[in-house]
Amino acid sequence: MKNKKRKGKSKLGKPIGRREALFTAGSLATFAIPGYSSSMSSGVLDKKQPFLNNSALYTIKNQVSGQFDTFDLETKVKAPSVKPGEKIDLVNYDKPGIITRLWTTFHGWFFTSWSPESPVDPTILKKLILRIYWDGNDYPSVEAPMGDFFGIGHCEYKHYLSKYLGMSSGGFYSYFPMPFEKIRIEVENFHEDITPSVFLGANYTALDELPEDAGRFHCQYNSGTNPGQKPMTILRTSGIGHFVGCCISMQAEQMNYLGYLESPEYFYIDTDDKTSPTFTGTGLEDYFNGGWYFRDGEFNGALHGVPLKDPLRSMISMYRFHEADAVYFKKNLEIAFINPKDYAKEFKFSSTAYWYQSEATKLHFKLPVKEKLVDWYRMRDTDHQSIP
Repeated sequence: MKNKKRKGKSKLGKPIGRREALFTAGSLATFAIPGYSSSMSSGVLDKKQPFLNNSALYTIKNQVSGQFDTFDLETKVKAPSVKPGEKIDLVNYDKPGIITRLWTTFHGWFFTSWSPESPVDPTILKKLILRIYWDGNDYPSVEAPMGDFFGIGHCEYKHYLSKYLGMSSGGFYSYFPMPFEKIRIEVENFHEDITPSVFLGANYTALDELPEDAGRFHCQYNSGTNPGQKPMTILRTSGIGHFVGCCISMQAEQMNYLGYLESPEYFYIDTDDKTSPTFTGTGLEDYFNGGWYFRDGEFNGALHGVPLKDPLRSMISMYRFHEADAVYFKKNLEIAFINPKDYAKEFKFSSTAYWYQSEATKLHFKLPVKEKLVDWYRMRDTDHQSIP
């Protein structure tokens, strides 16, 4: 496969140091750097107080901002095309910083009036892969289909808004803070016919040094067919860190069946003993703050929601993010959902789990072969206007 290199672009002044950054970095979420704060009277770090991430918008901060983007000012091309079977770098940058917002969009999943001969196939949402490599590593710590990374794995674009991820009227966004010493963002196109143009804009704060305890952001994708009672594992990792949320899409083989939602969460924290989970819940929809199979249907909130529910086709997509309730681990962490009913029926799933770890690590689960990336019993027939 051809591998192009594109350099992320930014226009910056002189980066600031770690002490100044910690004093002023109001944009970094609390769970990303726990234990830090700023003393507004002296400018001296006080580790005894929690890090204040909600300083007022009027507070003047000594920070340097940058943006990675795909707009080539010389050619006036806003987005590179990614041919079938091709992978390219959208960003390749070798200085420290913290991504504060990541936005992208691409076509192929809707009819394009400016190119009416172009094929339209919503499976591009599953076959265009996002990867992020931290600190010069040759393995990604973020790897997922675009649709799944941003919250929905059913080969559908569904407008919904949450605090950290969303699909907003044609765009895809993430507000997870992502510290890095170096960063490389790559996309790979597994689609057979579609050549999407991929737009990217990622804001970041430039630093001379990262805080010592700035964790690296991770995203683990997993998918498969479950006979009913088998553990649906969404995360398995070793090291030190904390879990901050997940998105899960599911579909039963039987029509009009949501019995897979009987599966409570099983968290195994700092243990290899799978006979005794650290804690469990009462049901899968209960973990996502719902009840009775999400009785009143679709909704989206800041930290949890159900952007897609179709009981007839046995389809659902859910998300939950953890802030004050982040799940901490010092040795390892495994998360699974297990149905206790012996009559539970077969279903398919795809999931993304998000967490921070003390250093970038390899992902436990590998992507399925491209022929199995789209593996649902059925897909809904959806369409989108080319011009609103």
